[in-house]
Amino acid sequence: MSTSTNASSSTGPHADSNAGTSATRGARARAREEVTAAIKDEARRQLAADGAAKLSLRAVARELGMVSSALYRYFPSRDDLLTALIIDAYDAVGAAAEAAHADAAGAEPVRRWTAVCEAVRSWALEHPHEYALIYGSPVPGYSAPDTTVRAAARVGLVLIGIVRDAHQGRGVAYERLPAELRTEGERLAADIAPDLPPATITAMVAAWAQLFGLIGFEVFGQFNRIVEDRPTFFSHAVTQLAHGVGLLRCPTGTS
Repeated sequence: MSTSTNASSSTGPHADSNAGTSATRGARARAREEVTAAIKDEARRQLAADGAAKLSLRAVARELGMVSSALYRYFPSRDDLLTALIIDAYDAVGAAAEAAHADAAGAEPVRRWTAVCEAVRSWALEHPHEYALIYGSPVPGYSAPDTTVRAAARVGLVLIGIVRDAHQGRGVAYERLPAELRTEGERLAADIAPDLPPATITAMVAAWAQLFGLIGFEVFGQFNRIVEDRPTFFSHAVTQLAHGVGLLRCPTGTS
């Protein structure tokens, strides 16, 4: 009886203490997440109003009713806050691309390609200031750290996956690189997708630049008084980009 009583008395209070500590830590984590989200939301409002170059931690803190020293516990510098916003934006557009690709599963590669491109365009039009942050003019004095690379690669990886699938039997046209571009093409392939031909990767890099150029022209108003039916124009343009990377109009092995 004595042993049982001792075990009960030693286990009960400790268990309560551990549960209380865990609950406290959980509450603190939730509170930190809420404050972090509020800081990011206010920073995005400032991006929309004044642009990334004028983003200020002091201004964010003032709008949230915080002292600057408290905000620095969440983001030690403006660049840390910018990096968090950049990663969030890349992840958001990447998630949109991945969702569109999943929805188009089973379709021919060209259709999957255009679905992804159209999802990226839709996201950009809905989030023009975040698009400008990641694909617009560089922010003076800011250099993106390596932590942004994974998120930044998400859209490109989806498009590469579509081309890779075509190379695995669903229909692709092979092109030859000009001799003067072979060294650069081989380097690009080694860095990006060693399992795909250098000519394909070279075309992919060009298509990637053209895709975001098309979207940027629309987001930043460069198509005003030039292109009126922009959805149709965009769909046609990105279909041509798909053919440019070798995706066939009538892929073999598809319905």
